[in-house]
Amino acid sequence: MSLELWLGMAVAALGTYLIRLLPLLWMQRRLKRRDGDAAVDALPKWLVVLGPMMIAAVLGVSLMPRTPDPAGWLATIVGLGVTLVVWRRTRSLGWPVIGGVLTFGIVVIVARVVI
Repeated sequence: MSLELWLGMAVAALGTYLIRLLPLLWMQRRLKRRDGDAAVDALPKWLVVLGPMMIAAVLGVSLMPRTPDPAGWLATIVGLGVTLVVWRRTRSLGWPVIGGVLTFGIVVIVARVVI
């Protein structure tokens, strides 16, 4: 592999590590300063809503097809429908993702051949 690829992987790994480490260290320091307060009350209000906001942002980006042609839109809509149906039946996280991704891929391949 090239040096650029190794550097890119190292930067991505370091960034991923820091994204998890820095909030942990910050929160540990904040809890130590509170000295016995309830841990839930020690969380800042913005931190409570950060998770749902990030999930909504990822969902919003995922609903826009990479290539906004009819095949891309059809695959997105059908893949989303399959994801929702599988989630409703299984109430899990893994199977809906697998079903949606497989359906999306199959619809893109078939639609590009047919259209």
